[in-house]
Amino acid sequence: MSVGESSAPAESFDYVVVGAGSSGAALAARLSENSKYTVLLLEAGESDKNQAISIPAAFSQLFKSGYDWNYETVPQPGLGGRTVYWPRGKVLGGSSSMNAMMWVRGFAADYDHWAELAGSSWNYDSLKPLFQKVERIMGSNDPDHGKAGAISIEPQRDPRPHTAAFLKAVREAGYSVESANRAQPEGFTQTMVSQKSGVRSSTATAYLKPARSRPNLEVRTGSQATRVLFEGRRAVGVEYRQAGAQRRATARSEVILAGGAVNTPQLLMLSGIGDADQLRAQGLEVIVDSPEVGRGLRDHLTSLLVVATDGGTLLTATKLSQLGKYLLRRRGMLTSNVAEAYGFVRSDPALPLPDVELLFAPVAYVGEGLAGIPEHGLTLGPILLRPKSHGTITLASADPFDKPLIDPKYLSDEGGQDRAVMLAGLAMCEKILAAPSLKAQSTRRFIVPDGGSQLDEAARDARALVEYSHTLYHPTSTARMGTDSASVVDSELKVRGVEGLRVADASVFPEIIRGHTNAPSIIVGEKAAELILSERAGRQGSNR
Repeated sequence: MSVGESSAPAESFDYVVVGAGSSGAALAARLSENSKYTVLLLEAGESDKNQAISIPAAFSQLFKSGYDWNYETVPQPGLGGRTVYWPRGKVLGGSSSMNAMMWVRGFAADYDHWAELAGSSWNYDSLKPLFQKVERIMGSNDPDHGKAGAISIEPQRDPRPHTAAFLKAVREAGYSVESANRAQPEGFTQTMVSQKSGVRSSTATAYLKPARSRPNLEVRTGSQATRVLFEGRRAVGVEYRQAGAQRRATARSEVILAGGAVNTPQLLMLSGIGDADQLRAQGLEVIVDSPEVGRGLRDHLTSLLVVATDGGTLLTATKLSQLGKYLLRRRGMLTSNVAEAYGFVRSDPALPLPDVELLFAPVAYVGEGLAGIPEHGLTLGPILLRPKSHGTITLASADPFDKPLIDPKYLSDEGGQDRAVMLAGLAMCEKILAAPSLKAQSTRRFIVPDGGSQLDEAARDARALVEYSHTLYHPTSTARMGTDSASVVDSELKVRGVEGLRVADASVFPEIIRGHTNAPSIIVGEKAAELILSERAGRQGSNR
């Protein structure tokens, strides 16, 4: 695939970054801080001006909208043959512009494990300065936390009283309550959120908004990359579609893919990097036979129990009184991120680290967030933190505008450990729901699973797992980083087998973390900028 295959005139930049999401926006902003380098940032979606993006509690209004890639998995045998809806941000800021704003770093041990798999520069101590560079955490005394970084992280402004009752109930159930984002979390906490005074703080607002005044940064929305352009085995640019026209941009230095764990492997395969047999079956020329592209997909599966309550939940968040409170003072229910508390627990006390996260929301979160709120309810559910089941992203066709096939293979691991861990997590949820402080808040009538009040706990939990589980929106590891030759990218995020091409997004995670993926995705963007600029400076120094 050579540049000469397209007749459209090409513009030239030092760096072309594909994807303006959590990683890509941070990366492009950092690269453009050096006025010597020109940077083109391509985003398939549009700007982030929609009010539903900035109002925290409104994020589910973005589902299946023009700001969403609107993916669906293939049918999942482990979930009764259901398909699962996968929202992904198609907008400046990517999924940081439509997520639940939970700032959950994960465990220091997760990043130390990355270092074992992908090189020592990815361990926690090495990444901690980048976390501090990213974070601006209000009210934290933890020396590991950032106090003056790009992303505003704040306590919730108006959590529901049910959330305080939940945190009291976890103590009654024998668990601890602690501050958020410790190096090794061991209990429950109220969620810290990526907000600034009650407004979402995305990478679009935190990184791109201040950076777009720089003349060396060009941000193009509505521009979907269709393939990477090569001269031999060197990436020299990107072909993309904008306003119905096919365009090209060349990169004098590097192309960096930051489309996320779905779009990045798709674009790599469309560009000739992937499993050779699969590429040839789609009629694509093979540049590099890299079988792990699109493989190793991890995701956090969550299940849930929803119990009815008499009132005081986010069901009434859209009332005029709440809208007025938000617009005038940035207070009230609309500042909620919905998932107002969480905690880490062990399915087996002998485990060295927690393997389950329990998530609490003072609202009846049903139907994957697509069905509306049926009545006042409280939601509590487990998250499978380190799934043994790994899936795939594959091409449906050679058409770049066809959605790829997403198969997370939920609950498919041999031996059924994932299922056992999730059922253990649901049993812990049952225990907390029965604790005095939370039991007093609910009617003990189950909204989810439907008819669950008539079932014993084991049967109720089994139904909840198979019939109601869905994604927590955390796909990773489809272009994994590693020191081994089979990995898709090396420890410097360079794509193996070619030159001038890197990947910087959640697809490179060597392993999914015990936490949420927005924070480490931004860290990958920051790390990529650090690697690129350091290498560039080293080359220039050696030429003097």
